[in-house]
Amino acid sequence: MLSENVSFDPQYNTYLLGHQNAEELFLRCWQNGNLHNSWLISGIKGIGKATFAFKLARFILSADFDKADSYVNIDVSPNSQVYKLIAGNSHPDFKIIQRDYTDTDRKKIMKAIKDGEALSANELKELKKSAYIRVDEVRTINEFLSRKSSTDGWRVVIIDSVDDMNSAAANAVLKILEEPPAKVLMLLLSHNPSRLLPTIRSRCAKLELKPLQNNEVSSLLRRYRPDISENEIKKITEISSGSIGKALVYADNGAADRYNEICGLVAAGSNFKIADMLSFCNSSSANEESYELAKELILKFLSEHTKNTDKIIETYEAWTYAIKTFTETESLNLDKKQALMNIMTNICKKV
Repeated sequence: MLSENVSFDPQYNTYLLGHQNAEELFLRCWQNGNLHNSWLISGIKGIGKATFAFKLARFILSADFDKADSYVNIDVSPNSQVYKLIAGNSHPDFKIIQRDYTDTDRKKIMKAIKDGEALSANELKELKKSAYIRVDEVRTINEFLSRKSSTDGWRVVIIDSVDDMNSAAANAVLKILEEPPAKVLMLLLSHNPSRLLPTIRSRCAKLELKPLQNNEVSSLLRRYRPDISENEIKKITEISSGSIGKALVYADNGAADRYNEICGLVAAGSNFKIADMLSFCNSSSANEESYELAKELILKFLSEHTKNTDKIIETYEAWTYAIKTFTETESLNLDKKQALMNIMTNICKKV
């Protein structure tokens, strides 16, 4: 585990930036004694929804309602027993539901634990999670709620995220929301709440967390990646769309340099150098991770470009062509390097 002041993992992180209004709203509801039992916490990926949910969980499981008026925020010390228990996933009144590892990789983990041999960083990185939260995992919530609270107080369940549930799991959650036990706080995280069952949305109080401001993203980048340059921070902030999660991925994968390559090729227009184009396409198709990053950055460039150009129609056509080519490349298992070459050449000629 990283030290408290630098950990980005929501389970340990106590540093939340940009969502003060949401924190204050939750605190007021609790102080007024009208705290809804189910909350749908929404917003784009990487803005702190899980960190926010863990913060709520720590507060609810440690706060004294008899002293409600004395609380001015929902901060909980990392030295507290509640913090330590939740960080260790051992608090009897706390449960989190997430996508589990695939059966094959779960066996790898169990074998490593049994043999007393920790998996390496590379092995951990290669572990894959299931595509969905399955109904059997959701049903464990019923078992959790069937037990009394250890302190006769609140119990907290986080589902991160409800977007990952299959239809059977979603219906199982709905049944819980229809008849929630007393003093149970359900925190449902969603990146795209419009796709959820309307009946799930209707049974939850809603908290939409907004994208972070650029100065907030920059501040967090300096905190979590202190070794990167200010120029890189500036570029990453500009392309991260208010998501510190995305900004950190960009920082760790050289996205600023890759984005500058895209800008340089497009700036040259039809006169781009073949060597530069080949270099970009070779490095961007070296592996799946590089390809997905290039794909995201190309679409982001086109999206941003529409704000600063008179060639709106041409940019839209380039966007449409890029989407079509990326989709066909994936569905038909076509050559990724050639796809990138076609897309970038088309952009250079059009925009």
